[in-house]
Amino acid sequence: MSSETRRIACRSAALTLDDGVLLQSRLWHPSSEGPWPALLMRQPYGSRIASTVTYAHPRWWASHGFLVVVQDVRGQGESQGSFGGFGQEAADTTATHAWVRQLPECNGLLGAYGFSYQGLTQLTAADSSQPPDCTAPAMTGLDERRHWSCEGGAHWWHLGLGWGLQLAALQAQRRKDATAWLEIHRSLEDKNYLRDGPSLLQRHDPEGMAWRWLQSDPKIDQQWTVHRPPMSWLQRPMLLIGGWWDPHLVGLLDLWHRSQVAGGQPSLYIGPASHLQWWPEAQQLMLQFFQQHLQHRPALEPTPAHQLWNITRHQWDAIPASNAASPTSWGLLSRGLACIDPSDGALVADGEGEGSVVIVHDPWRPVPAIGGHLGTTPGPADRKAIDQRSDVVTFTSAPLVDELLLSGQPLLRLNAQADQPGFDLCISLSRLPAAANSVEQLSTGVVRIRGEEALQPARRSVTLQPVQATLTSGDRLRISVAAAAWPAIGVNPGHDAVPCGAPSSEHRVVTLTLKLADSTLQLNPFNSGRLHLD
Repeated sequence: MSSETRRIACRSAALTLDDGVLLQSRLWHPSSEGPWPALLMRQPYGSRIASTVTYAHPRWWASHGFLVVVQDVRGQGESQGSFGGFGQEAADTTATHAWVRQLPECNGLLGAYGFSYQGLTQLTAADSSQPPDCTAPAMTGLDERRHWSCEGGAHWWHLGLGWGLQLAALQAQRRKDATAWLEIHRSLEDKNYLRDGPSLLQRHDPEGMAWRWLQSDPKIDQQWTVHRPPMSWLQRPMLLIGGWWDPHLVGLLDLWHRSQVAGGQPSLYIGPASHLQWWPEAQQLMLQFFQQHLQHRPALEPTPAHQLWNITRHQWDAIPASNAASPTSWGLLSRGLACIDPSDGALVADGEGEGSVVIVHDPWRPVPAIGGHLGTTPGPADRKAIDQRSDVVTFTSAPLVDELLLSGQPLLRLNAQADQPGFDLCISLSRLPAAANSVEQLSTGVVRIRGEEALQPARRSVTLQPVQATLTSGDRLRISVAAAAWPAIGVNPGHDAVPCGAPSSEHRVVTLTLKLADSTLQLNPFNSGRLHLD
């Protein structure tokens, strides 16, 4: 019977854990012909939604001959217990896998799928647990700091608050607290969460992960958890799905490297996607993976194990070999007018940095974030208008003579100091196409400096989001430097008396001096082992 004509059955089922807590699931499967291999998703947002914000409905997966199990994790949806976030999932995942394998509709084979939180629940389990037959984690990571809440020593602001408030609203709904739910929802609708979000989290979900992360110092390792999948799980077939404009991309690359070190052979696809907007062919890619490893079907056609979407060429590329030529480096030059005159700041291939430039950051009108992986509207963006601001310094290369492939993770090293004990460096890498009057942002990154060290001249390192893009003859490359990226990260107040966040009367004007003599922009290739992933 073809997948299009299969009738699909759906039922509910419950797992009773050793502590008496019931975890509720919804099951979909063909109404005849079973048993089938299982696809499991464990998620906190409600089994009836089943991550259809990015995935095909479970009926579609079931129509291709799978038992689909979507489970509400402990303390969410229809499941019992208290929701404790990631830390609760290892034991519950282990118990759930054993339960799914013995369901009468399951033939004993088990794969896992899901993104974000649902991606992490595929990876945490007791070390002695039987590994799944295959997994397809998407847009996720293991490090609660670098992969989930912080970058460059700065907390994700609008992303961290928005997600935390979503979880807080779900908890309010479970408590039947309609007043709290409405207050949270309205703050997201009218954007007041950017200012009121911390107080809302503290009031409505004080034990939640988001509030705990916001109270933790990104500079202190001991305050953060890194989850460790069992080695045997990393060795099983794994399909990793990521997006260039997804905040969890470095987490996915970390998984790729961890699996390889463990002896696995994971497949990696990074496509033209943000966290919630994927490319249409991703569903078929995952289906073929599960058919190959759970239904023992051959791949429809040979494809490279690793593919990267080229942002500018709009095509799939293979990851360049590890023995490819060393990346070019660039020096930054300015005669002091690079924030006023776009022709003053220069980016020189294989050249030395020279000169200096001053940025005055006014918290009344912080430089806005645009597009990228942390912005409120993630994705490609034309930052021409942003680069014209006098508090943004730009360094632009001469028109390229030869084609240039940017493949890997950009790293900017820049000597910077401030006149206040706190500042941020917010960096963008862009392409200025020869045939258009635009500034196509390719990658962004930030670093946060607080305390007395901000007053001292020092070489600061800023790691940007990984990128795959080809510049052609006549194109130009640009680095833009600002002291804010609001609301991707909170605005640095310039001192420690108040936290970073929405601008306030306590935020100070900060003057930044950039010394360019030893400044460099370089690119760490994907296979180099030098990516900053944690």
